[in-house]
Amino acid sequence: MTDNHPPPDYSRPQFPAHHEPRVWVITAGDSPIGISVIRQILKHGDCALVGRAYSESDRDECRRDGFDAFLAEIESHSDEGWGQRFMAVPLDIRMVGECQAVVAQAVATFGRVDILLCCTSQALIGTVEELATSQQTLNLVRDQFEINYFGPLNIIKATLPHMRRQKSGHIMILSGITAHIGTPGLGMYCAAGWALEGFCDSLAYEIAPFNVKLTIFQCSIEIGILTNLVTSVPPITPVYSSSVNHAPLFRGIMNRLVSRLPNHDARNTGLANGSVSSHRSNPVEDGPFSAPDVISTYPPLSSAHMEVLVTETVYAITAIGGHENPPSRHIVGQEGVASVKEKLKTVSEELEDFIQSSFAVDYAADDTSRIPKDDGMGTGQEAT
Repeated sequence: MTDNHPPPDYSRPQFPAHHEPRVWVITAGDSPIGISVIRQILKHGDCALVGRAYSESDRDECRRDGFDAFLAEIESHSDEGWGQRFMAVPLDIRMVGECQAVVAQAVATFGRVDILLCCTSQALIGTVEELATSQQTLNLVRDQFEINYFGPLNIIKATLPHMRRQKSGHIMILSGITAHIGTPGLGMYCAAGWALEGFCDSLAYEIAPFNVKLTIFQCSIEIGILTNLVTSVPPITPVYSSSVNHAPLFRGIMNRLVSRLPNHDARNTGLANGSVSSHRSNPVEDGPFSAPDVISTYPPLSSAHMEVLVTETVYAITAIGGHENPPSRHIVGQEGVASVKEKLKTVSEELEDFIQSSFAVDYAADDTSRIPKDDGMGTGQEAT
């Protein structure tokens, strides 16, 4: 008989036991995940130094407004000491010097760094061929790796010396199922995630002797895509049309989703000024992410919808952050667990199908009479 465990109460985050407030460094403090985590850890009594993206464009107005509202919320809790335990600083995670400055500021302000949460991410939609059509798209590929791969490396390398001297610390990387399972139309996004996880898996062994732990959170695909900036490159049609090819599958999903959101605004998603043809016959291919130009936008979810979306992930982060014996990898959500199980099942079946090709040749047990002899002239004639 199996135990039926009640679902966790996500409104009451569980924190690992600890003797004093911990100091968190959070790379994307103005993201929905960052704001929600900060709110919970300030309630809990911990300290937070968070990075805030440089942002001037109209495209980022929603992100700025959300963070400004959160700053007002922090001010309203001044009697609980939220403001004294919180600091926000500008951070471009691609810049090594800025990462070093952020960590140094945390140590100078709060005395130490206990937990690093790296949750900076952007998503790039497009097939491999579509991403190679122009210098602009090639630059977007480089930006994808600069932000999703090299950026986390920069902040991790800046944090490690402090944690090593403390003989303690916990590095947490917000990743996704896409870093374990390839997804059509998200090739570069998946590649950057796989690279980061490979780096982190190796790093975990190197830092274990210093009592520094590392955890990778593999969230659902919605967390990484819907809570961050999404950029889509122009599709190549009809070669990569959904009617003849599954490659643009994710683009079609995003088109359908965004058009149904109540906050959807054509002016902010590339639909204005005729950037998407109204005469397209296929509704799946009609949408902001099928525009003939590069489109960058934040999916227009309301704050209420966003809070529901991130709750499960935030619960996992707060329950594991700073744990004495945290998991090296944590899959968030039933859908993610099911996806990984299906992937492992497929790999197992393929291994059985091609197991003979994996066997090494056992030369010692082979017929030695067929091994070429050295005749002293380098001809290696076969023995008779």
